[in-house]
Amino acid sequence: MAAVAAQAGTRQPSIQPALDQFGYGDVALLEGPLREQFDRNHAFYSALNNDSLLKPYRQRAGLPAPGEDMGGWYSWQPLSDINKRPNNGFAPGHSFGQYLSGLSRDYAATGDKATQQKVHELVKEFAPAITSDFWHENRFPAYTYDKISVGMIDAHQFAGAPLAFKALDAALDSVKDHLPPGPLSRAEQIARPHSDISFCWDEPYTLPENQFLAWQRGAGSRYRDLAVHYLADSWYWDPLAAGENVLPGKHAYSHVNAMSSAMQAYFVLGDEKYLRAARNGFDFVRTTQSFATGGWGPNEEFRKPGSGDLGESLTKTHASFETPCGSYGHFKITRYLLRTTKDSRYGDSMERVLYNCILGALPIEKDGYGFYYSDYNNVGTKVYHPQTWHCCTGTFSEITADYGISAYFHDATGVYVNLYVPSRVTWQRGGARVTVTQRTAYPHEATTTLEVGTDREAAFPVFLRIPAWAGAKTTIAVNGKRVAAGPEPGKFARVERTWKNGDRIEVEFAMATTLEAVDAQHPNLVAPVHGPLALFTVGTIPATVSGNALLAAVQVAKGSADWQVKTDAGTLTLRPFAAIQKEKYRLYLQTQA
Repeated sequence: MAAVAAQAGTRQPSIQPALDQFGYGDVALLEGPLREQFDRNHAFYSALNNDSLLKPYRQRAGLPAPGEDMGGWYSWQPLSDINKRPNNGFAPGHSFGQYLSGLSRDYAATGDKATQQKVHELVKEFAPAITSDFWHENRFPAYTYDKISVGMIDAHQFAGAPLAFKALDAALDSVKDHLPPGPLSRAEQIARPHSDISFCWDEPYTLPENQFLAWQRGAGSRYRDLAVHYLADSWYWDPLAAGENVLPGKHAYSHVNAMSSAMQAYFVLGDEKYLRAARNGFDFVRTTQSFATGGWGPNEEFRKPGSGDLGESLTKTHASFETPCGSYGHFKITRYLLRTTKDSRYGDSMERVLYNCILGALPIEKDGYGFYYSDYNNVGTKVYHPQTWHCCTGTFSEITADYGISAYFHDATGVYVNLYVPSRVTWQRGGARVTVTQRTAYPHEATTTLEVGTDREAAFPVFLRIPAWAGAKTTIAVNGKRVAAGPEPGKFARVERTWKNGDRIEVEFAMATTLEAVDAQHPNLVAPVHGPLALFTVGTIPATVSGNALLAAVQVAKGSADWQVKTDAGTLTLRPFAAIQKEKYRLYLQTQA
């Protein structure tokens, strides 16, 4: 596999993961729902006005600040005015770095020169606009600086912005005296003097990931030192590494996002404690906190296992999963863990969130109204958050840019197919230029086809993720001839040969419909799941439904997004989350005991 040339001044971590990522430009999304969402976001964020993005920074620096206020969370307002204009000034400039990061990744994926130029201009204009005054009476210095960090290191790495590290240094110089003194938990922040509770919601425990990355990419040793300083060992990593589930009661997204800091600590410091902490923490999320969609954290909070709180939330809140933010954090930690362990079940978890959460997010609107919560309430609906330019407008720009790098990985031997999505991956192997082009309507159809393109014969294995839910009749064929050994669910299947141009791999998955209870305390409150796809019921819903009837759900037509269930009360219609628009829906149904 081709390796990216190391840039001058970069630093190598102590641990290299077993699997490498492809570059953003190595994977092209082909026509399909992922490409459509990627293109829509790329166009939207590319059109944001530079002066408006920079305005809250320029205002606090006393510089001329042309451009319209973006409003919502993003614009700066004096604290005395917050209650008068409750949608303004909650987190000034908080998502600037994420928009910059997303655009940098978009450029790396597309090669669009206008996007690169926009990144360079934003970096250049940001450096003189960030001053210590920006952080005065700022609720979230660590949170906002963290987003600036990822924006600048991505602008440097993926868009070649020459002034990015200078701007990053300016940001750290401006904020260092305003950061919390250490990796304070929310409880520790509440115990300190504060003007109101929102000043206790900063997230210093998420800082290490991007500071470790800044050091690796050549920004300087002080970023590594900063990362080590903000490792939350005492209250988070040490107990998680010891197998203690300390998630209940904690803010859901930020503590999953912080698990990526544990992975970077493992890579850089070589301490396996951090790998154990991340693995245990994510396993607690997956097994004790997750809905059938793969989403988690009703009201943005982890719940006590065995309490029945997940089931109870279905009648108490419409804020079931913080979708763009949670999906972004979920994709990151599953990529880290999959690359480190080669355990395909992390890919299974990623695809749950892909198809049942983020692909169903409503498009962001030009005035900054964005999708925030997936709603699993018994009377669910899709709505925009009432406040504009909130946190999910930042992560939405990044996760769609990351679709390609989440689909394939490689090691020294071969290529790993993680997501079954229309796409093409390209690399060099032994002097040959190799492509694998995937065409599929998965998961609406249970098949995928991968065609090898090469300018000369090349011998290497292709590893195919076989989901843990796949039935015994799952098959793999090469050029129409079935591979003798049946693939093992929950593993990567190895298909090795000397590949010729035009060779085809065909996978047919045995997809069954299963019923997943919301939690052990509500065993008859179930969601129908077909393969990786959670099915939501729309229209009139009876008080109870036969579980056997749900298991007999049938697709209206091959490839259709509509399913039907015959019941004594009539025919129910079921749809995946991405196919739902304005209709009311329900994820969990009460089955007859």
